[in-house]
Amino acid sequence: MADEDTTDRVLSGWEEIRPELGVGALQVTARLSRIGPHLARRQDEVFSRFGLSRGEVGALSALRIAGPPYRLSPTRLAKGLMLSSAGVTSRIDRLERRGLVRRLDDPDDRRGVIIELTGEGSQIVDDAVAALAISDRQLLERLDPAEVEQLEGLLRKVLALLELPE
Repeated sequence: MADEDTTDRVLSGWEEIRPELGVGALQVTARLSRIGPHLARRQDEVFSRFGLSRGEVGALSALRIAGPPYRLSPTRLAKGLMLSSAGVTSRIDRLERRGLVRRLDDPDDRRGVIIELTGEGSQIVDDAVAALAISDRQLLERLDPAEVEQLEGLLRKVLALLELPE
């Protein structure tokens, strides 16, 4: 068992002053909440080496995994990234200025555009995701493979509960 941490100290304080609350479940959710910003910071550090933000990597990744010809409509990008159309537009503007994506006329809609990943965009997102994979492997290699597999399964279940359709 690991040494007492901040979560233990905070929750033991709550147990002491309000035992009827039953804050035991917070042993899990409080730690998950604390993990998120640490992971975000690690991702920011990795992606900044490529001059990218996490959001920009998300957009480039969506295009990359769409498969050849690596094109999506702004609407599909917005839905996949859970962004407003304005949010996608500003992200695409930044990526287009860097030559990582380009806007094409939508052949099915004269008023619309399609966003296409460029060769340079494909290379940089491949490199950025590869660097993140190395960073994450280094973090998780401190656990044994069975623990990693168990953690992944448990987190999948918790996430599925949170993402249930309403």
